[in-house]
Amino acid sequence: MSWKTRILQPDTAVEQMKQKAALRALEEVRDGMKLGLGTGSTARYFVDGLGAQVGEGLSVVCVPTSEATRAQAESLNIPLASLDELQRLDLTVDGADELDAQLRLVKGGGGALLREKIVAAASDKMIVIADDTKLVATLGAFDLPVEVNIFSHGATAAAIGAALAATGNAGAMALRADKDAGAPFITDGGHYIYDCALGTINDAEALAQALLNVPGVVEHGLFLGYATAAVLAGTDGLQEMGQL
Repeated sequence: MSWKTRILQPDTAVEQMKQKAALRALEEVRDGMKLGLGTGSTARYFVDGLGAQVGEGLSVVCVPTSEATRAQAESLNIPLASLDELQRLDLTVDGADELDAQLRLVKGGGGALLREKIVAAASDKMIVIADDTKLVATLGAFDLPVEVNIFSHGATAAAIGAALAATGNAGAMALRADKDAGAPFITDGGHYIYDCALGTINDAEALAQALLNVPGVVEHGLFLGYATAAVLAGTDGLQEMGQL
């Protein structure tokens, strides 16, 4: 029985697009690789396909970027290790909320941006997988997540607002809510997230540095210089960017 008969079966056109991108990235996986496993609706198709191949004898060891991805990988018997153990990874495959032609990303819609960036930074290559609606001319239509320490987070939010204004990126900010819990959303690392509705991001590099200069900011969702390739799936097929 082929591993492809054991993977998830998407029931909408958009989900089928996401899976196509994920399975194309899976073609780049080789026996013996150390992999970073992304988080989100597209990354789960990659993890699912990887689990099916592991069931047929593929030998890999992986670092998950969230507790949700960890649970999925464990359910598929994918071998896991900590980044402390592995130090460097051959490849990370992850989704994105937005990307531009320079392979700059906005990530963090799922709340896993801190671990995602730690894992991406430790990887020799990063392939972004997404449907082609995520490709934009200018970043910013998707709210930029900023992860903050819970301590005095209101003061941190005010300083974030000042940093946004100073870089020409003023916009509305909102503390992300966990609607199921009726309370603020808390990341796997125990932090809050402020979502910044900017519309258009002006000078992403300057904004990224300005946010990191704010005491209390743990990380932000601008991923600049991490992605080496992208596979985008559309109704007309796959679009590949960068070096797979």
